[in-house]
Formats: sequence, structure tokens, C-alpha cells
Amino acid sequence: MATLPDKQKLLRNFSRCANWEEKYLYVIELGAKLPPLSEELRQDRYRISGCQSQVWIAMENSDGRVTFQGDSDAAIVKGLLTIVFILYSGMTPQEIVALDVRPFFAELELSQHLTPSRSQGLEAMIRAIRTNAAEL
Repeated sequence: MATLPDKQKLLRNFSRCANWEEKYLYVIELGAKLPPLSEELRQDRYRISGCQSQVWIAMENSDGRVTFQGDSDAAIVKGLLTIVFILYSGMTPQEIVALDVRPFFAELELSQHLTPSRSQGLEAMIRAIRTNAAEL
């Protein structure tokens, strides 16, 4: 995920978007930067239930820090997944469990623009990541 912005740059980039349409396009652009997910990780055990789109999230504890891999078949959902990965990037499992990223989505002014099904999917992704981090 070296080509992805850090949290602060993400916030700056969103603040530069003039309207929802620009933010929407930026979310899709972020999703396009997510590295491809291998077929071996596209298994049911990595699939997130509660999302209307297909979403896979694989997490690994690497030297005390959690690394993420994931994908979605919907461009906007893949972008939202990328944002979640950026927000949790470089954290320990305990830090992930403790951090509620929902306020970041409000700060990015994304929450109020997501459809109910996308909001439920985002919630399912966050819940799955925090649950998996607790198990790591």
C-alpha cells in the first residue's frame, strides 16, 4: 500500500474536493490503487457478510502490526475499503480494536452521502476488521 496516502494526506485531499461528486470520484480513484487480491484470498472465510457487494478482507499480524489485503466487486465499495485500510494502517491489533473510524467518515463528509446499503456495508467491514483484530 505504498502508493496510498496516509491519514493526514487523505484528510487534506478530501478537504480539497469542492463537492460530493469530486469526493465520490476520489473514493473510486483510491479503490483503483488497492493492489489486486489473489484468488486464494477470495474464499468465503475472507468474505464479509452484510455487504450488498462482494467484499473480501484478509488480515495478518506482521511483527505486531496488522497488514491488510482486500477487494470488492463494486468500485465505490473498494474505495471505502481502501479508506478503512488507510485509517487502520500500521496499527497493532489492540489499537485497531480501540479505534472507532466512524468519526473519520463524518469528517470526510462521506457518511451523509452513502446510501443505506453502502452504510451498512461499511459498518460490516469495520466490524469485521475490529473482530478479526481482536482475534489476532
